[in-house]
Amino acid sequence: MELEPLATFRVELAPILHVGTTRWGDRRIVNITGGSFAGPRLTGTVLPGGADWQVVHEDGSASIDTRYALRTSDGALLYLRTQGVRHGPPEVMARLADGAGVDPSEYYFRLFLRFETGAPEYAWLGRTLAVGTGRREPDAVVYDAYTLT
Repeated sequence: MELEPLATFRVELAPILHVGTTRWGDRRIVNITGGSFAGPRLTGTVLPGGADWQVVHEDGSASIDTRYALRTSDGALLYLRTQGVRHGPPEVMARLADGAGVDPSEYYFRLFLRFETGAPEYAWLGRTLAVGTGRREPDAVVYDAYTLT
């Protein structure tokens, strides 16, 4: 098994909506306002309207659960769901929460990606598993995605 580069995604985000503490943890909704992606087999635009329905747990780790739409450069629509985890030392996560620029090597942020589409030229995505490594910026998430071959 190997990793093959798929694309780099820049997902632009609205301010965090804090739902509050639930039995699962601190529930937050982060709306997606747009963005872009580019890579050797996949290029296009992140459409506004999706969100990350994340939970920050008592230990400071975050469970990531996003769903959003993409439009490829040739006009195909894709549905993308990511699930992942983000964690690190408490002082690093506090800086990240404050919107500070934090080197991604200081924390762990990994994603699993699943695609759906009715576009025949991208049907291969629905049969392919992909993973990503991310970083949080003040108004965006940026991640490099790879298919598992």
